[in-house]
Amino acid sequence: MYCLGRREWKFEKMSLLNIELISASQLAENAQLVEYVQLAEYVQGAELERGRGVIMKQKKAIPRLYKSHTSFSNVLFTVCNTLFMIAFVVITLYPVLNTLAISFNNGTDALRGGIYLWPRKWSLQNYITVLQKNSLVTGAYISVARTVIGTLTSLAANALLAFIVSRKRFLFRRELSLFWVITMYVNGGLIPVFLVYKGLNLTNSFWVYIIPGMVSAFNMLVLRTYMGGLPDSLEESAQLDGAGYMTIFIKIISPLCKPVYATVALFVAVGQWNSWFDAMLYNRMSDQYTTLQYELMKLLSSVTNQSASVETMKNAAASVTPASTRAAATIVTMLPIVCLYPFLQRYFVTGLTIGGVKE
Repeated sequence: MYCLGRREWKFEKMSLLNIELISASQLAENAQLVEYVQLAEYVQGAELERGRGVIMKQKKAIPRLYKSHTSFSNVLFTVCNTLFMIAFVVITLYPVLNTLAISFNNGTDALRGGIYLWPRKWSLQNYITVLQKNSLVTGAYISVARTVIGTLTSLAANALLAFIVSRKRFLFRRELSLFWVITMYVNGGLIPVFLVYKGLNLTNSFWVYIIPGMVSAFNMLVLRTYMGGLPDSLEESAQLDGAGYMTIFIKIISPLCKPVYATVALFVAVGQWNSWFDAMLYNRMSDQYTTLQYELMKLLSSVTNQSASVETMKNAAASVTPASTRAAATIVTMLPIVCLYPFLQRYFVTGLTIGGVKE
């Protein structure tokens, strides 16, 4: 038993010694591994610093000629772009400013010439003469009425048609879209259109300015493209809540289409305000339905025929000439749209850009 116990004691002692040796060897390996890791990190850091130094040296070694070339091209582009925009603004604004200066200048003095951007002899007689013409006042009322009513009716009609055609469940949406596109390139001609309007009793009437322009293929396609880009989940969620198509159009689609509505409204308003050919063609015999643009056209065409008339002599005595009256009438005609455009500009840009990218 003693020998067995002694052997067991020796075996246990040897086992403990082996365990100590194994632990010591593992510690040595771990320490060596830690040293290797530290050395690797040190080498990596050194290489990184060395790489940074090389990059900095390479950056410093870039020729100054390349830098100067790049900066020169940028400066040249900026200078040319600035000069082009300045020239474009001058070319665009100079006729307007020159007309404005002539309209505020004395008519007799304006005949001498030499008026560019500033009146030489101030006078309001030109505007008084224009505003005293009964035909221009009547034309202004009709122009404002046709612009407001025509814009509202056209926007409502085109928006409803665009909403119908933009729905994917609508059966004939492609056929109707093709039909409206064809009308943009093909029409019946001037005489057939006049005969149709006469048969519908639209001539010598105010509604000839409103009804024919209610539907526009271009405006409808613009609205349809915008509405087609809206998520279908909006309509589906509204239908789950029990909303009908008219409710969806008024309360969901229309609030989201404010930018494109403003764009189309500006298109229609400018077209209605500047239109004069329809007044000459369909309401030429009705002075009560004349428009401001038509009266301005008659005024411009009669300038060359008034050189020896009695009215010209009276106007000359009152320091008013046909040229100065023409300038004042042009400013009066242009002023409403110029005042309206800044308020619709942000909607105008947004409405044109949205829908141009297909995803």
